[in-house]
Amino acid sequence: MIWFKGIEFAHPGFFWLFISIPLMVGWYIWKQKQLQGNLAMPTIRGFAMITKSMLPRFRHLGIILRSFAMAALIIALARPQSSLSWQDTTTEGIDIVIASDISGSMLAEDFKPNRLEAGKNIAIDFIQNRPNDRIGLVVFSGESFTQCPLTIDHSVLVNLYADIKNGMIEDGTAIGMGLATAVNRLKDSEAKSKVVILLTDGSNNSGSIPPVTAAEIAKQFGVRVYTVGIGTNGYAPYPVQTPMGVQYQRMKVDIDEGTLNKIATITGGKYFRATNNSALKDIYEQIDKLEKAKIDVTQYRKKTERFLPFAIIALALLSLEFLTRHTLLKGAIT
Repeated sequence: MIWFKGIEFAHPGFFWLFISIPLMVGWYIWKQKQLQGNLAMPTIRGFAMITKSMLPRFRHLGIILRSFAMAALIIALARPQSSLSWQDTTTEGIDIVIASDISGSMLAEDFKPNRLEAGKNIAIDFIQNRPNDRIGLVVFSGESFTQCPLTIDHSVLVNLYADIKNGMIEDGTAIGMGLATAVNRLKDSEAKSKVVILLTDGSNNSGSIPPVTAAEIAKQFGVRVYTVGIGTNGYAPYPVQTPMGVQYQRMKVDIDEGTLNKIATITGGKYFRATNNSALKDIYEQIDKLEKAKIDVTQYRKKTERFLPFAIIALALLSLEFLTRHTLLKGAIT
């Protein structure tokens, strides 16, 4: 019904009382049948002198009015509230840049289907679960660049994220450059929280900016960095293209956890280690919760009560039923 468009109910449990209406009507019908009797007349002349009246036709008006009054009263008890008038406070969101390693070692298959693809899929889920935040994407290998600037249009971001692959830039692991590029995207942000999620599976061996220096820059701009080391413990299968086709080598996992931990500590973030798909997914969920707890973004909503018109309708119908029963229908056939 158009009356209930944009309406929510504070106490919908009262709708169970609607069961009482057909019970009340059923009881009324049963009572009417009990009051009916048989009258034998030799002819119909006995009725010929009865003055025609409209009153008998309205003898069921009372139960109709009571039924509608009961329905209106139940709706009023359920406390309808207008959601169309809810007011959201203006809040500053969170700006997040994901800095992802796309070096050759990210093709190792200790994650399924490999580290790079697993990281992309799980990060995309994370992005889609934060619709109110501006999120950007930086990729790095031997150097770094911005794949997507901060945006609220997550469909564009997801498409650009899905397009990243190894070989887009010179191979290597420039952690410091990746972090510095991400911080550059956040330095002018006016968001209440500025965050970088940095994922890598190796040690810094390229670029002109040391990782710790990039961390100090991040700290100066109020950017918090969550670092994630990706890779199993020990050795991981790594695909190598040979004349005989793809062959697998056992590659030692060499993550510079000390540096990643230091980056997180300097910037007030946290270091995580992901050894498989499930662990990486859990890490993103932890980061999601940590940021929600830090910002404590809440929405204040003002609800407008709409029960009064229904209460007035119920009262009016009951009053009308009372008046007609004691005046208009007082002498009617019941």
